[in-house]
Amino acid sequence: MTQTAVNAGRPQDTVVTIPPGKGTTGNPPAQDAPAASAPGRAGRSGGRLRALDGLRLLAALMVACYHYGGRGGPIGDAWGVSPDRVFPTLHTPFAYGCLGVQIFFVISGFVICMSGWGRPLRSFFASRASRLLPAYWVAVVLVTAVFALPVVTYEAVSPSDGLLNLTLLQEPLGADRVLGVDWTLWAEIRFYALFALCVVLPGANRRRVVLFCALWMLGAAIAEGAGMPLLDIVLMPQYAPFFIGGVGLYLVHRDRRDALAWGIVAVGFLVGQHYAVRSLYTASDPDAFAHRTSTGIVLVVAVGFLAVAAVALGWLRRLDWGWLTVAGALTYPFYLVHEHLGWVVVKTLHQDLGVPSYATFGLTLAAMLVLAWLMNRLVEERVTPRLRKALATVRV
Repeated sequence: MTQTAVNAGRPQDTVVTIPPGKGTTGNPPAQDAPAASAPGRAGRSGGRLRALDGLRLLAALMVACYHYGGRGGPIGDAWGVSPDRVFPTLHTPFAYGCLGVQIFFVISGFVICMSGWGRPLRSFFASRASRLLPAYWVAVVLVTAVFALPVVTYEAVSPSDGLLNLTLLQEPLGADRVLGVDWTLWAEIRFYALFALCVVLPGANRRRVVLFCALWMLGAAIAEGAGMPLLDIVLMPQYAPFFIGGVGLYLVHRDRRDALAWGIVAVGFLVGQHYAVRSLYTASDPDAFAHRTSTGIVLVVAVGFLAVAAVALGWLRRLDWGWLTVAGALTYPFYLVHEHLGWVVVKTLHQDLGVPSYATFGLTLAAMLVLAWLMNRLVEERVTPRLRKALATVRV
């Protein structure tokens, strides 16, 4: 199972705009975004940040390009030959697609800060769990069932590990993973827990969010320097800068004149690009599948930060197309199923049916998007609201 893929798409959230330069105080528990104007300031305008939905899907497609043509491993078995021979020109650009995960983490920082602002802990927990779990459970069952078919040559995990995967705790417990991309969900869960304990539980406000970002960044740096596994697991030095940068961009969305917020974003980018280069730079490795340069990695990370910043500042308000909401809804289920089921589709089309490589690539993406649409319509739209309601009313 791959260890360098993306999470993904993110679960869909209700994303509401706030005019740049305006402040807000909080929101009713049932909503995912700030709803009331602060004293002496203008109120927010309605509407969804559809451009952010589009960015989600673009990041997911980046990762799909990486999984289908930008790396070696089992996808080579699906093509019947190494992907660098299938895509002799595009395999290097595709190799940068793994950075879609970092862009997802920036978007997640933005959205989670927004959805947790003014929301009680129980409601925040219900929202996160109901977004993550239904599609994830279906994806785990679906991939396990497909890999158990006699005609599929990929090995399924053991029944015990398969059951453990339903808890989303397989990563820390060292079990085999059904979904190669689910390692990012473990990173997301740790971010949710930190944000919930430090910001949502005591009540979100600007001062508390700024302090949270500062202490997390400092703690992550200390964890890196100390080399302590426990701190590393909790504080995630390699991924923290991207979540923190996204949180800072949400503060910018609330008030573009907030110098501290801009400082949080800048530090998040500067530290984040360092970790991205350190883990993904391959230009000096003659045996690397593709030669990612440090400049290329920094540029992709910078474009990701700039794209979310453009949304935060309202520069992309005109991208208010309804289909972008559908794109955002497809991102998470697409992210969950595209890798492993994509192997099966690629092999069937390319090796068994003789479909040319580029046609196979496009048809596989289309098939995964159709499957994601079905999962969204049949699972997420039906189960998510019921699960959220049930969890929000549970008495502890």
